[in-house]
Amino acid sequence: MRPPDALRALVDRFDPEVFDAPDGDARLRLNVTDGSPWDAVFSAGALRLEPASGQPDAELRAGAATWSALERNVADGFAAYGRGDLVLRRNLHLAVAFLAATSGSTEPGRMRFHTVRPAGRRFSLLEAGTGEPLVMLHGLGGTKASFLPTVAALSHRYRTIAVDLPGFGDSGKPLGAAYDPAFFSRSILSLLDEMGLERVHLLGHSMGGRAALEVAFDHPERIAGLILMNPSLAWLRERPWARYLRYLRPELGLLQAAPRGVVAAIIHRLVPGAETPWVQSALDEFMRAYLSPRGRAAFYAAARQIYLEDPDHFWTRLDTLGPESLFVWGRQDEVVPIGFARHVRKHVPSASHVELSCGHVPQVECPAELHPAIEDFLRRLPASAPASAAA
Repeated sequence: MRPPDALRALVDRFDPEVFDAPDGDARLRLNVTDGSPWDAVFSAGALRLEPASGQPDAELRAGAATWSALERNVADGFAAYGRGDLVLRRNLHLAVAFLAATSGSTEPGRMRFHTVRPAGRRFSLLEAGTGEPLVMLHGLGGTKASFLPTVAALSHRYRTIAVDLPGFGDSGKPLGAAYDPAFFSRSILSLLDEMGLERVHLLGHSMGGRAALEVAFDHPERIAGLILMNPSLAWLRERPWARYLRYLRPELGLLQAAPRGVVAAIIHRLVPGAETPWVQSALDEFMRAYLSPRGRAAFYAAARQIYLEDPDHFWTRLDTLGPESLFVWGRQDEVVPIGFARHVRKHVPSASHVELSCGHVPQVECPAELHPAIEDFLRRLPASAPASAAA
């Protein structure tokens, strides 16, 4: 049996320089819904096609016409994904890396996946574009893949760098780490140093927003512009479980995972629209890390720190926020309610604010409103000194 011409063309132009398989080898199921499935097998730095067999690490599913369109222009893959014509499941990192590596692009700013290892730690990154660096930090339970719409939208103007924070996605998951804002801040700074990035725009979503704030508190000179999307902030209301959680160790996550149905309900609460491709992929990404003992321990530790943060200490520190800042709020956000905005305005009167008609994940729910707002904010900032072009 001969594979379809479109699949052969994609594999023939595979570029290993922009593909990263964290586990070394990978099997990607290329499912032709009106034909036969094939596997793209990555091994020893090369990609080959063979008849589908065994359990794949990732799956890309589309009809023959969509595969032919992707062969002509892989850049249309994100549009096909948004329409539901292309389905990406299991490991979103590998699935999107396949699209990037078979695009045929040789431009310096082409999308690429790679691993950076500062001081023995492992960070998994998604990059695209050239220009001033814009580093993106995801929320609790998320991964760099949650920023795919933002990377695609802003890479024409910026060097967009989406990071898997330690404990999440394909980055390292050290046991016993605090997974608190100070830990994430030190980790991010070590990554910036390793990449030779002296000053960056820093964008954080939810938990990533709290991590970005910590960097801004301690090292404002490293941040040219700060964008905080529905950032995790210290609770102002009573926390009835605080005294119990202080004694509950996150390492218990090594032992037992919550059922997938329970986790799915949480994801669907965070991102309305259970049947959309983005939500299904988000669930896959979350479960991929959460089903590993180290991933669960990291998740529980980070969630515990969010709940236990001392509000007096946090809100006092917020008064000192130095970098030019944009806060993005979702009017329907049930996780970080928009009521926090008035408290932020009181503590940081110089900050800019944007309110959007969406929930907790604006880059997925309302990208057409979010991304122009980010660009407008960054354009109004003073020009930054050129950053190092370290790879």
